[in-house]
Amino acid sequence: MRLRLPAERPAEPPTGYKIAHPVLSQDGTRAGFTGVSLGGALPYGVLDDASCVYGRGHRPPARLCDCGFHCVHDRTAAEAFLCTAEHRAAVLLEVSVLGAYIRFERGFRYARQRVRTAVVGPCACGAVAGALADAGWGRPGWRALAPACAGCVRGRTSVSLAGFARLAGDGLRVVAGGGRALAAPEGLGVPELVAEAALLQARLDWFQAQLARLGEGGGKG
Repeated sequence: MRLRLPAERPAEPPTGYKIAHPVLSQDGTRAGFTGVSLGGALPYGVLDDASCVYGRGHRPPARLCDCGFHCVHDRTAAEAFLCTAEHRAAVLLEVSVLGAYIRFERGFRYARQRVRTAVVGPCACGAVAGALADAGWGRPGWRALAPACAGCVRGRTSVSLAGFARLAGDGLRVVAGGGRALAAPEGLGVPELVAEAALLQARLDWFQAQLARLGEGGGKG
């Protein structure tokens, strides 16, 4: 005889934490995330349903399969994954666990989720990130993004933190390294405009430096 755990019916959706890579669609009109392990080839939106990565016909989370979204209960446990070399450019997500779920000792496997907050770490140079820039890899139709400061964006495809939140939609908040939210569901405020201006200035400086270099080369010729 196999014992079954009691069904849970929480008054509010449980909260979980996970890490993921932010992604931008090829045409630059949509933003989302892609996982760091199982299911990493399937980018997902802020509010999305899980699908079986093995192509089976069942609905996640099936008991005899590994499919479904995954998260852990403890924020510190999720942050620990950001210490590994391959995950340094990932972001920390706070999610609402929706739909059917299976509870484990350390976390959940579940059918549907809403990403409430994305915490972006520092730029590779150590400065506070003001943008998410092309990380140099991606998935078919999607560019992976990494945290970048205004000085390191240069000519790469990039989007400000506020811009990423707008493209992702569904009320996503984007936080820079433990600071306050830089995104609002509607419109732009002073912090968002400052971040956008910093990106534009960084790109302008880069283009001016390139033009100056080309001018010097032409003069020598």
